Amino acid sequence: MTRQTKDIRSDIAYSRPDRIVIRGKDLAQDILGHMNLGDFAYFQLTGKTATPEQSRVFNAVLITLVEHGMTPSAIAARLTYAGAPESLQAAVAAGLCGLGTVFVGTTEGSARMLYEAFEQAGDDPDLEALAARTVADYRARKQIIPGIGHPIHKPIDPRTPRLFQIAEDNGMNGKYIALMQCIGAEAQRASGKVLPINATGALGAICCEFGFPWQIVRGFGVMARAIGLVGHIMEESERPMALDIWHDVEARATAHIRD
Repeated sequence: MTRQTKDIRSDIAYSRPDRIVIRGKDLAQDILGHMNLGDFAYFQLTGKTATPEQSRVFNAVLITLVEHGMTPSAIAARLTYAGAPESLQAAVAAGLCGLGTVFVGTTEGSARMLYEAFEQAGDDPDLEALAARTVADYRARKQIIPGIGHPIHKPIDPRTPRLFQIAEDNGMNGKYIALMQCIGAEAQRASGKVLPINATGALGAICCEFGFPWQIVRGFGVMARAIGLVGHIMEESERPMALDIWHDVEARATAHIRD
């Protein structure tokens, strides 16, 4: 019996001895020297050349996610590099594995929340009422509202107003950003706590304005944070701190045994 194989197809790229073609453009002739990294990422994902306005907003999205100091992902990358300096890629991968529902990956959660809110709202919904319903649903389930609150940045995450301003300046201040702002205000009112819209909430809303599927939004954090982690590893190779972190944690964690 002859086994039938399904056709497989990719429209992203192909290579030949004399050329590499990506989304119909020649890498050497049409892309190199013509696109910056953010614009190329947008082109790779969508197959479209970003407008100047889209370029400014999308590059802001990626740059926001590159760096946030000595975060768990940066520490994980540094510790892994200390143990396996011959494998830089493993150290980067270790850091990226920590991007989830608490750190960076909340861009995905906020984008999903906004899409689903509008799916159930009908045409031309009252945004304040929709925000109240969304917040009430999360509170009833005792779930953290994605994109709301920050352990460090209070009363305002400084990245958020700047991101919203960039979106507005470039004609991308639409219904998703408006709803995110309403959700932020309602979450603060309902909880009585200082709960700013954090950067991932702003970024999730902006990604919705672009129309990106929520399932891919975390990938922007992966792309961007990889750049930041390479920077941390470079610094680690020049001025190591990972072993000091290890010894400090060990000493603190076992102090009760030694005392």
